[in-house]
Amino acid sequence: MNQLLMKLLLMLLTLLPLALHGENHAPNPYVTIEGWAKLPDGRQWGATSAIYPANDGKHMWIADRCGSNSCVESDVDPVVLFDQAGNAVLSFGAGMIAWPHGLYVDADDNVWVADAVGYAAVPKGWGHVIYKFSPKGELLMTLGQKGESGSGKTKFRKPSDMLVAPNGDIFVVDGHGSAPKEKVNNRVVKFNSQGSFLMEWGSSGSANGEFKDPHALAMDSTGRLFVGDRGNSRIQIFDQMGEHLATWTQFGRPSGLFIDKNDVLYSADSESNAKRNQGYQRGIRIGSAKDGFVTAFIPDPEPDPDNKGTSAAEGVAVDAFGNVYGAEVGPRAVKKYVLK
Repeated sequence: MNQLLMKLLLMLLTLLPLALHGENHAPNPYVTIEGWAKLPDGRQWGATSAIYPANDGKHMWIADRCGSNSCVESDVDPVVLFDQAGNAVLSFGAGMIAWPHGLYVDADDNVWVADAVGYAAVPKGWGHVIYKFSPKGELLMTLGQKGESGSGKTKFRKPSDMLVAPNGDIFVVDGHGSAPKEKVNNRVVKFNSQGSFLMEWGSSGSANGEFKDPHALAMDSTGRLFVGDRGNSRIQIFDQMGEHLATWTQFGRPSGLFIDKNDVLYSADSESNAKRNQGYQRGIRIGSAKDGFVTAFIPDPEPDPDNKGTSAAEGVAVDAFGNVYGAEVGPRAVKKYVLK
């Protein structure tokens, strides 16, 4: 019995670093497909972090920043629907969105886009809102006040991402930004299905329930809310009333999150390196939203040990066939990862 226990202990000690401390050595069971999606009229990709599958699981919604890092003064549609072959089949949003950041598709196939403004040179009167569009691009709802940053019940300051719970409640992470002396909100805001304010939680800091650049949202099958607390290099898990349930660091420094129907968690880490998150490397970490074990790692094709800037995927999504998509800000591209 003692020998059996010793073997089990040694096995756990072997697996623990993989599951809880770095995940740089988890296997990569994917091959990379570059140049998969073709933008309309042959235009080039801009910085891209907003990506989410349509409900059929076959089509993918992607919003890029109009060939650069801002859509201001651009006449192209930033929000584009792609088929499995990477062909654009529908687009909209020209003249409305300055800096598309997060994207979500609800149960009715409505498309939600966060206009976070970000670090680009955006003039007054743009951004700081969440848009809800119909599947054809008709504007159905606006949360926040366009071009007006703030806090409270009716304004955001660079909102990063949003999602809609099964009962219709809307959750928003607000807001983007971690520059020195930058004024940020660092909160989660909850609305009902009609867009009326219900509650908020969070403040600046590193304790449980506090945030530094909350950057991404996802919800598992039990209704738990996963917040990518990027500036603190962790995921925080809450119930829908804001009660803190757990903190996970094993998925790196999350810029984007996605949870599929099987409760597989995908975390896009575009910032980890020796200075920002020691012991971790950039890439997409894949594991269980139930127990937190990391089982796969798609490494960043452009590793950055010297902290030069963002790279690889900031946004991540998965289609019905298990293909993984990485939306890239720094390289300005979208990559598709297919199981070997």
